[in-house]
Amino acid sequence: MEDCIFCKIVRGELPSKKVYEDEHVVAFHDIQPVAPVHILTIPKKHISSLMSITPEDKELIGHLHLALQEVAKIVGVEQDGFRIITNVGTHGQQTVHHIHYHLIGGRQLKWTM
Repeated sequence: MEDCIFCKIVRGELPSKKVYEDEHVVAFHDIQPVAPVHILTIPKKHISSLMSITPEDKELIGHLHLALQEVAKIVGVEQDGFRIITNVGTHGQQTVHHIHYHLIGGRQLKWTM
């Protein structure tokens, strides 16, 4: 998508502090972190939300989950644990309409609602 901020990051039009990249996925630091470790991991293909995934995307989404394992290792949270969150729609607080996963860790997390 032309105006999507994450698509602009994928195309190199906007800067990001990348921690992982391969042919299908990119992971970078969130600019408004909520924990010591807060990484966004996205597919390079524009998919607007979890609800927009199609059967053709299943290999990509599986690959993205394997990439999340690598990201957790790179940022050093694989041993103590972390949280993966994806927001969907208005009530889910999705503000960028390109599916993305928040990898949050680096401290003891609590439940908030």
